[in-house]
Amino acid sequence: MSGFGEKIYLAHLGKAPCALDLGDGSERGEYVNQDYILNKLGRPHRAINLMYCYYPLDEGWPVRASVAFPSKDKTNAWGYPYDDYFTYRGGLEGKKDDPVFEQMRDIRRHGQDVILTLTVDPRLSDDHLIAIAKDLLPFGRIMVRINHEATGSWFSFNKRASYKEVADFFTRFARIIHEYAPNARTILCAGTTGEDGESPEKIGMEELFLEAARETDIWSIDKYMSLHWGWPNDVAVKGGGSYSSTGAKPVYDTCRSTYERYKEITGQDKPMVMSEHNADGDVNGPYDQCLMLRRFCEMVEGNKDTWLDGFTLYQFRDRGRLGLEWEDPNNPEVGIELPLLKEYKRILHSDWFKPPIELGSEASLPVRTRWGGSEDSDGIALPVQLEADPVYCELFFDEDDDSNLMIEFAGRWFYKSPGCRYIDLMPAFFENRLTGPKQLSLSIFCPPASGENAPGETNYFYELKKLPKIRIDYEPCIPFTI
Repeated sequence: MSGFGEKIYLAHLGKAPCALDLGDGSERGEYVNQDYILNKLGRPHRAINLMYCYYPLDEGWPVRASVAFPSKDKTNAWGYPYDDYFTYRGGLEGKKDDPVFEQMRDIRRHGQDVILTLTVDPRLSDDHLIAIAKDLLPFGRIMVRINHEATGSWFSFNKRASYKEVADFFTRFARIIHEYAPNARTILCAGTTGEDGESPEKIGMEELFLEAARETDIWSIDKYMSLHWGWPNDVAVKGGGSYSSTGAKPVYDTCRSTYERYKEITGQDKPMVMSEHNADGDVNGPYDQCLMLRRFCEMVEGNKDTWLDGFTLYQFRDRGRLGLEWEDPNNPEVGIELPLLKEYKRILHSDWFKPPIELGSEASLPVRTRWGGSEDSDGIALPVQLEADPVYCELFFDEDDDSNLMIEFAGRWFYKSPGCRYIDLMPAFFENRLTGPKQLSLSIFCPPASGENAPGETNYFYELKKLPKIRIDYEPCIPFTI
């Protein structure tokens, strides 16, 4: 076991040409912890999307809708008095130990930003919205998606307010967030081009949502290449009528034309994202589902698109076939890997969708690191010379080491929590074995151990005072013999 060489370099974690975000939990599945997801996929995402609702004036609140109204006569997944997402118990209730806050901390300590999708009762007064905005203050560059799919008819907010009222509510809430949580950014997820039968070049209801489009920080659409919208109340069988399949190119074209139309009608240029995107295995089966996602990403990469800031894959673990894993019907804590996971992992590690790490000048300890977010952070990089494919490659930390680290090595990311003394780096080689000597770089970044920043701050600073010891061996302790 030895230390690293004498050279230490500054390192900057930057922005991918097209970022990848991931949905984690919804009405269709439970939240999966970030340690599990990181170890399955091998690198963190730009952001993790959480789905919650806030209807504190409703009867039944704060119990989840499907639990509060188990016998409700419904014809679809949204046939409850309020949306069947996890209930958000911050705001005026102020329950800061609620799962949503624990999940946001889990996401951020693992080197990712948070997207909070929140459906909200549009009748609420400003004091509720101000309280929610203040909840966002410790979570760095959090993104808030307010009342998504706003031109639809299925969510509760659309059933209790007109489309104009929904648009005006978005603008009101976005302005409150900008005032009370300047670290946060808002996402408008509304209509797309092609929805106006008389003028297909227009965005659906664009006049009603024009002020919201100007006020928001990010434009967005939810667009699936295929979807079984009748889930879970029917089974998608051949000849059925509760599903559709659009394909990769029409979805790509709609997203791009919606972005161009937003620029035209607002006179602005903002990041464009797809906040929910996938192909549904219920419709296309597990293998064509992989092919459709591959074709979409090939178009994005092949066209060298920089207009698409990123997309969110819906989702990690799903009770249906819209996830990378199925939720085991016998045990919701167990995931069954789908073929899509392997395909998505390949995309996740390709250069167009991967944030770059750029090396800077030489440095010496201690180094003041900066965590600005998953697309803008400063850490260190250490050269590691390997003689051959290793059998053992490990990091050891001192007993008093309190650092919270995200470590990148040979294309694979590892998480080290405060108090953790040992990280096995060998998974970096299991799928990519070396064929000879090679110099690699080990990069270290320091997101907040608590998952929180000082309220309202977009940057978190940590002084890295010492390095771990590294052990590299090229032969097993006892070689195999017959």
